[in-house]
Amino acid sequence: MPDQPVPLTPEGKQRLVDELDELRAERKVVAERIHNARELGSSQTDAEYDDAKIDQGRIEGRILEIEDLLRRAVIINEDEAHKGSRVVVGSGVRVEQDGKTRHYQIVGPPEADVVNGKIPNDSPVGAALIGKQVGDQVEVSAPRGIIKIKVLEID
Repeated sequence: MPDQPVPLTPEGKQRLVDELDELRAERKVVAERIHNARELGSSQTDAEYDDAKIDQGRIEGRILEIEDLLRRAVIINEDEAHKGSRVVVGSGVRVEQDGKTRHYQIVGPPEADVVNGKIPNDSPVGAALIGKQVGDQVEVSAPRGIIKIKVLEID
């Protein structure tokens, strides 16, 4: 889905812009490493050249990926998401899951950080919560079985 919009919080967009700036600076350093390795032309620098070319490929790939994400970015209005009566991308949601209370923030895939409670809207749990209201219950099919989730609060 190459042209699908990518939901991002303002902070998430800024993190991508910052990473892009860092990668562009790193690109110049790697280009210099490649140039120096070519100039020396010894067998000792062959490994340095190969390493620099690998770094260059990684950097260029990530730059293209970030540029594409930013091109398709749709900024989430977090104020509206926090005031809504239904779960939307950008909402924080407190749920009861497996007998425990958990808090998630629904974010776009580039900002996902499951360890810190930021789940992507296209994950099974994120997708199941979108559109739900306080008191709603959902069942999510997971590899370990059915997960029952009840929405306690939207913030």
